[in-house]
Amino acid sequence: MISVGIVGGTGYTGVELLRILALHPHVEVKVVTSRAEAGNRVSIQYPSLLSSFDLVFTNPDVAALKECDCVFFAAPNGTAMKMVPELLGAGVKVIDLAADFRIKDVATWEYWYKETHACPDVLQTAVYGLPELHREKIKQAQLIANPGCYPTAVILGFSPLLKADVVKDAQLIADTKSGVSGAGRSASVPTLFGEAGENFKAYNVNAHRHWPEIKQELEFVNTEDVNLVFTPHLVPMVRGIFATLYMTNSDKSFDLVDLYKKQYKDEPFVQVLDEGVLPETKHVRASNQCMLSVSRPYNGETVVILSVIDNLVKGAAGQAIQNMNLMFNIEETTGLLQPGLFP
Repeated sequence: MISVGIVGGTGYTGVELLRILALHPHVEVKVVTSRAEAGNRVSIQYPSLLSSFDLVFTNPDVAALKECDCVFFAAPNGTAMKMVPELLGAGVKVIDLAADFRIKDVATWEYWYKETHACPDVLQTAVYGLPELHREKIKQAQLIANPGCYPTAVILGFSPLLKADVVKDAQLIADTKSGVSGAGRSASVPTLFGEAGENFKAYNVNAHRHWPEIKQELEFVNTEDVNLVFTPHLVPMVRGIFATLYMTNSDKSFDLVDLYKKQYKDEPFVQVLDEGVLPETKHVRASNQCMLSVSRPYNGETVVILSVIDNLVKGAAGQAIQNMNLMFNIEETTGLLQPGLFP
């Protein structure tokens, strides 16, 4: 059995980790931390887990976490980087669901996150945890930077055309929408029901921290610069990411759907839909799937890719567990084959 610790067990991604790990046959959750709830039972905070866990929240304690085989950080940005070096030194494998290790360039990270990185040397050893791009590196990694939710949907949507080298002067437009759980569980005015309900708005148009992360990984795929426009929106639903992606491609000599299906034919958590079938966020709700469709409207030169995920599963906790499975040489799909909830 893999003994697991979770730092930050009361947020949405923390409880989603617990929900999925409750049925994982190779995992025993040993430690769940929460400064605010220390001393309280997990099942009191989350009665839905009453039959799954007999655990008490504890304060974050590196000594206790060192006794785990794998530690997930589901805590705010800036938390993991202060504890990870000591855990790595003890041989613990770490998966950070926040952004402390996603951006490789230290100066870029510090510009976007407005603080000094606590362990820039460790930053260079982290593997970006998108299995569809970095599976073999993930298998050998001790530290995983779990991707953001928007980046997962956008990168998986654009990658096949970039890999096929059929896009020139890569001008990429990502028009993305997220449910309110993407903002986390802390109370804030923009996500109050009276603000987000019956409303649709863009936010952080010129300053979203996922932009450099997406650009970094798309340039890894493309092997050269990409010109990325990324516009996030908030929609009045709890879960889901819907990314509408645009790129220009004048080469009409190949079948787009066939290209995407060949690219992802061996990927257990990417589904490419037949031509004319469109994905919806409800199709992937509570699942670890990314669902894609691709088309060339009116037979023009603009390719439109639709990419949907559940931001808390493939966009966070599910992908983190997928990475854990790879790191511990377990069948990659273990504990993650639940279909989406409908309706």
